[in-house]
Amino acid sequence: MNPKQSIPTFDDIHKAAITIKPYAHITPVLSSSLVNERTGAELFFKCENFQKVGAFKFRGACNTIMTLSDEDASKGVATHSSGNHAQALALSAKLRGIQAYVVMPENAPKVKVEAVKNYGAEITFCESTLEARESTLQQVVEKTGATFIHPYNDSRVIAGQGTAALEFLSSNPDLDVLLTPLGGGGLLSGSSISAKTLNPKIKVIGTEPELADDGFRSFQSGNIEPVIRTDTIADGLRTSVGDLPFQIIKQHVDEIVTVSEESIIEAMRFIWERMNMIIEPSCAVPVAAIFEGKVDVRGKKVGIIITGGNVDFGNLPW
Repeated sequence: MNPKQSIPTFDDIHKAAITIKPYAHITPVLSSSLVNERTGAELFFKCENFQKVGAFKFRGACNTIMTLSDEDASKGVATHSSGNHAQALALSAKLRGIQAYVVMPENAPKVKVEAVKNYGAEITFCESTLEARESTLQQVVEKTGATFIHPYNDSRVIAGQGTAALEFLSSNPDLDVLLTPLGGGGLLSGSSISAKTLNPKIKVIGTEPELADDGFRSFQSGNIEPVIRTDTIADGLRTSVGDLPFQIIKQHVDEIVTVSEESIIEAMRFIWERMNMIIEPSCAVPVAAIFEGKVDVRGKKVGIIITGGNVDFGNLPW
């Protein structure tokens, strides 16, 4: 089996933590008495919005790029991404001294496009469909010979993303529940491996927008279901769950819940105003799941991975 398509182990995640240690931040865990009062639980936020590039995605991209062979690295790396993985790949490539090529949908947030440019990546724009992303990327790879780094369907990326939960559970070992957003599934799958290894009793829950609920439907049916809509405000969660993350999710994740657009915006604004913390819509999804009562957390210790803080300030939802 191709090693990048094998299911990563907890040992792979531990090795990834060592690989990225010289480059990545150990992000803080914050709490809010007001949030705890509202939910009747103790909530702990693992703040990956304070990570390099402002998102957890740096972990997976950094682990993958730093473990590439010199031969593969010399031709550069390429990917398709609406933003955070693009930034993560661009910065990781810059740190290794290689070129990054990024295919971005034309509706990607401007703040993320500018950041990718600033890290020195070469951007090619395409229509905002998965088919357009993949066909455009194929052209870039054929032209450059760059190594394709998938945003989530890659064992090395998943292992890197799993380091966030490894850190989280190391500092907060007695969590009863861990929630993450679910887009492609790299974070949820990697987190579930770390969490269930460190605390087998923990409940791991994925959260999705109702307008991008392919993961929820896939979890219910046991097979990957197609994306029907991609018009959620949570731009980081518009993508389809990957087959490799889905194998892990079926094995380790306890539940997947969905939330409305209105509750995502309300949760996002609540965190901005009450915790003085900028989070992007995708990170508000697990908070919304708790505020909506989709997950019963009363009397429990609950961990939420805040995935990023890259917001287009010219296009706020309020």
